[in-house]
Amino acid sequence: MRLPSRPAVIGATLLLALTSCGTGGTETSEGSLSLTIAANSISGGKNSESADWIKQWVIPEFEKTHPNVKVLFQPSGVDDEQYKTKIALDLKSKTGADVIDLDGIWVGEFAQAGYIKPLSEVGGATVEQWEGWSRIPQAVQGLGVFDGKKYGLPQGTDGRVLFYNKTLFKKAGLPETWQPKSWQEIIDAGTRLKAAGVTIPIQINAGTAMGEATTMQGVLPLLTGAGSEIYTGGKWTGASQSLKDVLGFYRQIYGGSGLGDPKLQQEAKGRDKSFAQFAAGKIGILAESDYFWRSVVEPQAGVAPMKDRDQVVGYAKIPAKQPGGGIRGQDFVSMSGGAVRVLNPYSKNPKLAWDLLAFMHSAAATKSQMAGQARISSRTDVNDEVLTADPMLKFVADEVLPITAYRPGLAVYPQVSVALQEATAAVVSGKSPDEAAAAYQAKLEGIVGGPANVAG
Repeated sequence: MRLPSRPAVIGATLLLALTSCGTGGTETSEGSLSLTIAANSISGGKNSESADWIKQWVIPEFEKTHPNVKVLFQPSGVDDEQYKTKIALDLKSKTGADVIDLDGIWVGEFAQAGYIKPLSEVGGATVEQWEGWSRIPQAVQGLGVFDGKKYGLPQGTDGRVLFYNKTLFKKAGLPETWQPKSWQEIIDAGTRLKAAGVTIPIQINAGTAMGEATTMQGVLPLLTGAGSEIYTGGKWTGASQSLKDVLGFYRQIYGGSGLGDPKLQQEAKGRDKSFAQFAAGKIGILAESDYFWRSVVEPQAGVAPMKDRDQVVGYAKIPAKQPGGGIRGQDFVSMSGGAVRVLNPYSKNPKLAWDLLAFMHSAAATKSQMAGQARISSRTDVNDEVLTADPMLKFVADEVLPITAYRPGLAVYPQVSVALQEATAAVVSGKSPDEAAAAYQAKLEGIVGGPANVAG
């Protein structure tokens, strides 16, 4: 998952090279049409599998059904900020590829700048008739939506859940199949785990050392569970009751109860240590994304492999503060990240560019990109087929993605995220939720342009 980034400063030489690129969708000397795909992936380098898929499957398969079209690939293998700047410069100068990979977190920023336009405005009436819309849950479509309009098609995504250790739960007299229905039920389980001698009953990422993991694994899922989103209706959420509830939950865990380890939240490698401690059977409940299952405790090649993962590790949806108290009146909530593909509004063949984009998100293309691996796609039909052997990922696809939410794709979000991290750090360090919320509000107003842009 790409993390949100601030625009990078770019040198004059690179700027000249970028602005001299031509717009895709041109006519070749032989009279056929050409389309270009741009992605921050390159064979043998960054996101190599994606680059190979585009070159070896997407292009030849699309050209089979469009014999008069030549598809070109414009690879990059650079830092995400550098790629973001490159694409922004292309679009600002009305050049660049026809189909473009973007981090979902950039969609709102690019839309507000006028660099991208809604898919239906570029691709025409056939966009809304695409068969794929019925296969992508409404919540997952939100990755490419800004101000209610669809700007991009979501690629693979993920979801946040609560992981728990079944062995420790059994020791504490808790059920092997656990699904808390409120925040209080999480606290209650943590209290039981503590009484049973578990070293760290609950681990919810907090503080600035954890970085974006604090925001995505902790603050934002909890905020949606308290009925709010960090940005909605054109305003940022400030020191609202919902935010105070979130900080109050952190206080319950880290404010002297012994349910969480406050020192771990302040260590530079705290998140990595939490992974190792969970794998060693020292953490009872851990809030993380499905990345934790796929890449951390994966029995063979994980960062902190658990040979008995499938028998010991349980997973549950994140509950709202109380039933029905989440956004959209939900009982359970989550947050997701991921990338999208958008259309260049300056393409000379926009309808053909849409055909290519839709093809890249078809069931056949999505399944091909999986290359036999169990990964969560945006399409329910593909997930139903490829995730049957992995019950955890199927759980995320079936149960979590339909209730998920996304970060706002706006340029100031990374600064807001840091301010949220600082608010949790203040609570972990002993400040009251009200004090931490007030300090956050003041900082937020400075970030987003004053109190008029903040909802208290």
